[in-house]
Amino acid sequence: MKKWVLVFGSFFLNSLSGQAVAAERVKLNGYAEWRYDDVLIVEGQRVRVSERTLFLGKTRRGDLDSIPLGYEIKVDGYRNADGSIFARKLEAKPNGSAMFEGQVSSEFEAIERQWRRRGYVFEEGASGNSGRLGALVEDGPEVDRVRRMIGRLVPPSQQVGDFHAYVIQNAAWNAMAAPNGSVFVFSGLLDAMDDDELAIIVGHELVHATHEHSRRQYKRGLWTQLGLAAALAVAGSQDPSCDNYANPSRAGLQAGIETAAVIGALAFQNGYSRQHEDQADRVGLRYAYEAGYDVSKAPELWRRFAAKYGRQPDALNFFFGSHSTPSARSRHLEREIRLNYR
Repeated sequence: MKKWVLVFGSFFLNSLSGQAVAAERVKLNGYAEWRYDDVLIVEGQRVRVSERTLFLGKTRRGDLDSIPLGYEIKVDGYRNADGSIFARKLEAKPNGSAMFEGQVSSEFEAIERQWRRRGYVFEEGASGNSGRLGALVEDGPEVDRVRRMIGRLVPPSQQVGDFHAYVIQNAAWNAMAAPNGSVFVFSGLLDAMDDDELAIIVGHELVHATHEHSRRQYKRGLWTQLGLAAALAVAGSQDPSCDNYANPSRAGLQAGIETAAVIGALAFQNGYSRQHEDQADRVGLRYAYEAGYDVSKAPELWRRFAAKYGRQPDALNFFFGSHSTPSARSRHLEREIRLNYR
């Protein structure tokens, strides 16, 4: 006998038992990336609507077919018993060119040009010294493997041609994606992972680019810097000898933008926020699944990382950074598989 569950307010009504159970409240903030019948995929989750759904934003028709893929989507709803999300409210709007998006991309392109010119990848230390990470490989079998995988993983809302692959000759298990669509995979990861495992990792990294995590981190860093810069500008305005005495607000803005540019462009190296990393786990799993890879390997994959690196404070950003702890990350992914990929 089939078990049907209906959503009323903030409760599930189990028609088999007649019992009302409190529903899990869910909020999503992502993009429309796939559509199947009556389901829209947002943040890796299956979103459903009904005549009770309140549609907001540019799209006001009461069905999901009216929302183009690539639109920005916000959902406020509840988790159904089958793991899908019932949208109580759904806001849809075009994904335009957001504030700082172009600047973040151009900042990284300048870094990438330096790497290509020198033939190796390096990162700047706090003291100004540069640490060499490894030779930059642009062609060959390893790059072809990553390039083919990216072609399968990129969602239909994106252009595959906007992404390009590199391999870094380094034995570490690491990968990173930049805001301009560049994807860098360390050779150690290629040697150690099968295609399913590699797809889960590369899918995770692609989300940092498709969901504009560098730009969002840039924006947060900007407002932090603006607060400091504005305070300094106000202090300077009290001194007629200060160069910006006549326009302290302009000085604060310029100082904030210049400092935040570094934050945004290098976020892929220094680690994203935990919120962005957890979102990349969820959505990257969907990318791998839609491309036909076996996502059931994800929890064990993170346990392999934990076994290799332990809890080293200076471990590479992909596995550690601002992620949840390894055990929590495995649990989160096990739950994602249970809810979305049974």
